[in-house]
Amino acid sequence: MLQRKLFISLALLFALALSAFANGNNKLTVEQYLDWEFVAAPQISPDGSQVVYTRRWTDKLNDKYESDIWLVNADGSRNRFLVKGSGAQWAPDGKRIAYIAAGQPAGAQIFVKWLDSGAETQLTRLERSPGILNWSPDGNRIAFTMAMPASQQKFTIKMPPRPNGAKWIDPPKVIDTLNWRTDGAGNLPDTFTHIFVISSNEGGTPRQLTEGDYNHSAPEWTPDATTILFSAARRADAEYDRWGSDIYALNLNGGTIKQLTDRKGPDTNPAVSPDGKFVAYVGADFSSDTYSVAKLYLMNIDGSGKRELTATLDRAPSEINWSAENNGVFFTTEDRGANNVNFVSLKGEVSQITKGEHQITLANIAQNGYAVGTLMSATEPGDVVIFKVKEPVIKKLTDVNGDVLDGKKLGAVEEIWYDSVGGMKVQGWIVKPPDFDAAKKYPLILYIHGGPHAMYGVGMNFEFQQHAAEGYVVLYTNPRGSTGYGKEFGNAINNNYPGQDYDDLMNGVDAVMKKGYVDERNLFVCGGSGGGVLTSWIVGHTNRFTAAVVMKPVINWYSFVGTTDGASWYYNFKKLPWEDASEHTRRSPITYVGNVTTPTMLMTGELDLRTPMEQTEQYYRALKLRKVETVMVRINDEFHPFNATPRHPSNRIAQILYLRGWFEKYRKK
Repeated sequence: MLQRKLFISLALLFALALSAFANGNNKLTVEQYLDWEFVAAPQISPDGSQVVYTRRWTDKLNDKYESDIWLVNADGSRNRFLVKGSGAQWAPDGKRIAYIAAGQPAGAQIFVKWLDSGAETQLTRLERSPGILNWSPDGNRIAFTMAMPASQQKFTIKMPPRPNGAKWIDPPKVIDTLNWRTDGAGNLPDTFTHIFVISSNEGGTPRQLTEGDYNHSAPEWTPDATTILFSAARRADAEYDRWGSDIYALNLNGGTIKQLTDRKGPDTNPAVSPDGKFVAYVGADFSSDTYSVAKLYLMNIDGSGKRELTATLDRAPSEINWSAENNGVFFTTEDRGANNVNFVSLKGEVSQITKGEHQITLANIAQNGYAVGTLMSATEPGDVVIFKVKEPVIKKLTDVNGDVLDGKKLGAVEEIWYDSVGGMKVQGWIVKPPDFDAAKKYPLILYIHGGPHAMYGVGMNFEFQQHAAEGYVVLYTNPRGSTGYGKEFGNAINNNYPGQDYDDLMNGVDAVMKKGYVDERNLFVCGGSGGGVLTSWIVGHTNRFTAAVVMKPVINWYSFVGTTDGASWYYNFKKLPWEDASEHTRRSPITYVGNVTTPTMLMTGELDLRTPMEQTEQYYRALKLRKVETVMVRINDEFHPFNATPRHPSNRIAQILYLRGWFEKYRKK
């Protein structure tokens, strides 16, 4: 009997050990971010038989991302590596692809690869990196974008000649533009994007088609290959002090440029119909609103007959693709956390093509009516998909993170809607720990998005799932000001930011608290950019949170005007700070730093010029002077998007660990 009991006890211990081992290995760990892969830019061949796409992965040894081009059959078979590079585009005959990869003598260059023989040719010897590629319909040329230096400085001096052999410092830079800094993502301040064209057969020296100190969009060919359409920024509107853009047609034979639109606002993304008769484009009118819902428009190829197609749709269109029959346009929209494909006829009749709680993109459509894009959902991190636009049954062609997620138990994601002030209905989502038990109490992280005109979506978020795997409930919401809910909702923070969006966030926390499984002693809050603004605003207006992490914030609107790289502050104020400082002061989180008792970490990229480091430093010093527990984390060699699209993978891991480490430090066990 004793031996039997001993055997049973040992068996139970062994089973428990196995269970513990299994549970310890079925969680998503932070280091698995280094194995995480991303798909982008899928393109279906003209005949619809094959799909090329970019696959980005982490070079762990050199702490950087690398990109490869893969090829997969339209039925999902023969998914294989093709060549190193990115941004592949099919030639009209479907026999070649153009792409961008490292080349000689250095830097990114344009290549062409023949799929039948595998032969490849480097077309360019560029000193600067090329951008978006677009084949001419006859297959003889490739148009592309590239950044070029700004025009000559307007104010110059004549220096004396250098003595022979002298090593002088580089000459000073003379700035005469408002937005003289980089754009927060590392783009140079003294360049503008222009359009070039090169022979796809001979390569050689590209021909520059545009000039001037304006940025030009991706080139769009007409079917006869004689003309390129593009949009270009023009001078700021005097009334609203904002830059607009118009659509132009450039004739390659004579080099003449014709302006096709003249809206008081931006007109962008021209798309020419297959028969060459029409141009679909996206436009919006300037107003005193900070958020306008762009519309889809149509005009004749010569710019006449302009008319609005999506007047009945209170959502902004993107990713425009013409139907092969020339009878309408396919496009995607944001809507309540999801993205789906829609179709609008030339009569303005809008219908939804794909349906579902997912985020789907629309890359391009083949001649046989099959379309490709990418798709994310709550448990799908992002893969290439294919579907027929007339019979939209979506099929996955890739599973790039299937190996990482194999055997891993993800946290369930629950959608919630709740009431907020002013009768506003607000949407959010709760990510629960993988082994969630409603009878237990869990710490809560309120994670706030940036923008502020942006949208959290239903797609899987690695960081949220990783926090959930470590035992946290994560709440993320789309407070007023978010996109995807129409003009009125998005514009509700106009001259009122931060404002009632604070109430939306607090009501979201209250809604989750009512469910009974959140530990009220362990409430945490964090966010970046616009989310950093709101996080610092929150700790200045309530002490309900146990700890906070403020990432890349705006702390002082007055100084922000003079230090940012050009991001708009129109959603806050009617006047500049030196004209009326009262609103800038009232809306600045630093005004309320005297109320802060919450331990608050600050985290910003060293290279951030969208919300410059000086903003973080101001708040850090203020908290230190008040003896509030705080630390400042300065992320090396990162611009503004370090917690979304970092330059270095290790910085993304560090951001997650610093954030959760701060919460763990103050978490009440």
